[in-house]
Amino acid sequence: MQAIQFSEVGGPEVLRHVEVDQPVPTAGAVRIRVAASAFNAADGGMRAGSLPIPVVLPHVPGYDVSGTVDAIGDGVQGLSVGDAVVGFLPMERDGGAAEYVVAPAEALVAAPTSIPLADAAALPSVALTAWQALVDDGGLQAGQRLLVVGAGGVVGKYAVQLATRIGAHVVATASPRSADAVRAAGADEVVDHTTTDLLDAVTEQVDVLLNLAPIEPDAFTRLVTLVRDGGVVVSTTAWMPAPDDADRGVRSAVVFVLPHRERLARLVSMVDEGALHVEVTRRIPLTELPALHAEASSGRVAGKVVVLPA
Repeated sequence: MQAIQFSEVGGPEVLRHVEVDQPVPTAGAVRIRVAASAFNAADGGMRAGSLPIPVVLPHVPGYDVSGTVDAIGDGVQGLSVGDAVVGFLPMERDGGAAEYVVAPAEALVAAPTSIPLADAAALPSVALTAWQALVDDGGLQAGQRLLVVGAGGVVGKYAVQLATRIGAHVVATASPRSADAVRAAGADEVVDHTTTDLLDAVTEQVDVLLNLAPIEPDAFTRLVTLVRDGGVVVSTTAWMPAPDDADRGVRSAVVFVLPHRERLARLVSMVDEGALHVEVTRRIPLTELPALHAEASSGRVAGKVVVLPA
């Protein structure tokens, strides 16, 4: 089968389009005929060796995947050949940038039926990140106020949609390029961070501050004043701690997304209910994945890109 893999860490040039043996499902696992995998920034970090995930080389990237169950290992229950599935695969194992991938059955749920199967690969880890940040770490509840810094990205728009569904009042920062999309996701207030000082624009303190944007530590610390006493600061900036304010009871948390099968199944249901929009900005063939890594290395890749094996 065809796959993209790297045998050493380094720049995008270490990625190779190769022909490898079709994997065989072990006990508790299934083989998926891949409809698509999704590109995430963490894929680049693992390839470059800057993200401490203990991958075994050679490694196939693409831990978000959708496809059809093709073969089943011993002991698997609840899945059948032909089932359309989506999953967030263990990051240290081979991913879905290939024609087939073996996945633990516990990592998979039924795919949404309201969108193309390939597009479903864009859902798992980014939507789970938003949920984990808001619900698990932020404890966001109906009637509370949420500030999302960097809402124009993919995780940000999921966060706005989920917070709106929870019943929170959402204040979000966005550039003019993404402001309309953030409003469409449900934000009550949108602040143009390119022209407006957030400290001036947010006139009422929030219960939860979610930061999704690159930010200098001093600037991040100043934003904590926007959080009420006893509130929460949550961030996905794993390279630095999130600031808190112990004197006012403001705690902080840094999110590193974790798999959660039941939660992913709920997110899929929300997609099929029309309550959650799955963003896919580009669809590229497998052979273009190295070029996408190069693009990401030279700057941020806008939106969500899915990778098609055909």
